[in-house]
Amino acid sequence: MGDYKVMKIDEMEGAYGGSFKRARASLGVSSFGMQVLDMPPNWGDYPDHAHEKDGQEEVYLVLRGSGEMTIEGESVKLDPDTMVRVGPGTKRKITPGPDGMRLLALGGVPGGEFKAHAITELGGPERLEGI
Repeated sequence: MGDYKVMKIDEMEGAYGGSFKRARASLGVSSFGMQVLDMPPNWGDYPDHAHEKDGQEEVYLVLRGSGEMTIEGESVKLDPDTMVRVGPGTKRKITPGPDGMRLLALGGVPGGEFKAHAITELGGPERLEGI
């Protein structure tokens, strides 16, 4: 039998009231980060952040809906036809549009070892401190 797992996104364990799907851990991925974020319309509380401490670069892809990402003060439109890569030391903030947004976030450490954050683990905390 092969090594694979199939799962519906809405069946994955979540944090933040279910809006932060622990996709990586739910599928058994261990080599890179992968989360699905379900953001309500016009939600403005996604944290402005960078990953200079853990060295993680990220790629974002909208699965449904639309929104925008502010990267170092520059606004970039997000939709299902647009992918965005952001380097570890670059600040980013995501804001969903009027229909909300389902966003796939992929992350890894260039040339380094991926280390999962506790919030992404099955059974992990419901929220990160300070966010």
